[in-house]
Amino acid sequence: MTNLSSYGPAVEPAVDDDLQRQGFCVLRDIASKTEIVEIDQALDPRFAATPFCLGGFYGPRTKRFGGLLKRVPAVERLVRHPAIMRLVRSVLDPWCDTIQLNLTQALELHPGAPAQFPHRDQDMWRGPTGQIEYLVNVMWPISPFKAENGATLIWPGSHNAGSAVKEAQPMAVEAEPGSAILFLGSTLHGAGANMTGAIRRGIIVSYCLGWLKPYENQWLTYPPNAARAFDPELAALVGYQQHRPNLGNYDGQCPSILLRGEPPEYLAATDALRPDQEGALAEFLDQQRTGQLPPAGGIAEIGAGRNKREVKSNG
Repeated sequence: MTNLSSYGPAVEPAVDDDLQRQGFCVLRDIASKTEIVEIDQALDPRFAATPFCLGGFYGPRTKRFGGLLKRVPAVERLVRHPAIMRLVRSVLDPWCDTIQLNLTQALELHPGAPAQFPHRDQDMWRGPTGQIEYLVNVMWPISPFKAENGATLIWPGSHNAGSAVKEAQPMAVEAEPGSAILFLGSTLHGAGANMTGAIRRGIIVSYCLGWLKPYENQWLTYPPNAARAFDPELAALVGYQQHRPNLGNYDGQCPSILLRGEPPEYLAATDALRPDQEGALAEFLDQQRTGQLPPAGGIAEIGAGRNKREVKSNG
């Protein structure tokens, strides 16, 4: 097994290339160790009360729990870290109108924990592979990640269409608290075996396309009475926003209305369309006003016609 060499400071542009080319990258020392220690201490009581996982995938020598934004509010600084958000958006923005939080989870790998079954997180949706990236994972070490204590194993180059990895060897991605390990949802990975006598702790934060069902049901994890305490941008990230057109609405309106107290009993359903749809709709309505017969394909056909005209006019 090969240990991963340092990628250098987080400001180096090479991390963008690493994420796209290798399917993962490491941002070194982007959070203060004091901040991580405070989060670690806040996790202590919950870890002590949480039972070991059931099942071979989660692992019988592992403890996990989610909902970190309501249990350890300081985790918000990790979730919304500017360097992380920039990289996440660079991967996901081409495929969606808005991104959303997929998961926040704390995990504890106890001595004797076996290596986790290698997997790709995007497989939970069973969508087409090889072009779309569905999510980005961020692993934050709370204790040092070492090969011997179960550091995350990653198969470099196993992303996108699932490159052949039969002969490939995984890398144990070693990192200190304050650093972050990012890997694509299409990258093969898994926790390593903890062969030491000490517990290894980490936090997983993942982000996915806004039109997917997230791994952690955010609206149940953070119901309105909890999300009202969030900054509006954080509330949007956990699902209190619409993904155009009108996806995830509440009675025809943006679900953020639930964060402003009890909504009215009767609401007017309100359009929330993409710009291309707004243009196609405007053309459709104009045709109606002038007495033209709308195309059989409706808005989609109008949009297709416009695109053809634009292509012709541009060349």
